[in-house]
Amino acid sequence: MTRPRPLALPQWTLDERAIRLLALSLGWAAQRAGARLALAESCTGGLASSWLTRIGGSSQWFEGGVVSYSNEVKIHQLQVPSALLTEHGAVSEPVAKAMAQGLGQLAGSSTQGSALSEALVSAPFMTAAITGVAGPTGGSKEKPVGLVWFAWAEFDGQPPQGPPTRVWSNCKIFIGSREAIQQQAAWYALTGLLGHLLGRPIRV
Repeated sequence: MTRPRPLALPQWTLDERAIRLLALSLGWAAQRAGARLALAESCTGGLASSWLTRIGGSSQWFEGGVVSYSNEVKIHQLQVPSALLTEHGAVSEPVAKAMAQGLGQLAGSSTQGSALSEALVSAPFMTAAITGVAGPTGGSKEKPVGLVWFAWAEFDGQPPQGPPTRVWSNCKIFIGSREAIQQQAAWYALTGLLGHLLGRPIRV
C-alpha cells in the first residue's frame, strides 16, 4: 500500500461554528435518507460522537457510539477478531473495517439484549470507525503519529443484522498536536458519512 501524504486541514482550532454546521448537515442528510448513524471510535475517544450530540434533536438520527480505546473493548464489544489485532495491529485497515461491521452487529442484535436501540430495526443505518495514532507518542516507522484508518459500513436495518451491504475504508496521515489530529480524524469520519448520505435517494 502506498502511504498517503501527510494532510493538514486548515483552521484546526476547534471552530464551534464549523462543527455545528457539520453536525447539522449530517443530521439533515440522515433524516433525508431515513437513516440512523452510529460511531466506533478509538483514537478520537468519543470526540466525533460528542460533536453530534451537541445538536438538539440528534437522537432522531444518531444512535450512539462505542469508545473502543483498548483492544479488549474492540474484541468484546465490537467483536473484532483477536487474530486481526495480533496480525495487523489496532491501527490497520482490517481492524477499522471489523470495528465498523462489529458495531452494526451490536446495533442489530436486539434478540441478544444488546441492541443500541429498537429504532434501528426499522431504518437503514450506517456506522463509521476511527482507529489511529494521535500521539505525541506511540508512533513507529510503519505507523507514524498522525496515521489514522477509517472505515464506514452501511446496513439495511432489518434484524437479525446480517453482513453490511457495503463497507469501504481510507487512510490518512494528519499533522499537528494530539488535539489537532483527533479533531481532523473526527471531521474526516463524519464528512465521509455525510458524503455517502448525500448520494442516497430520499426516503419517503
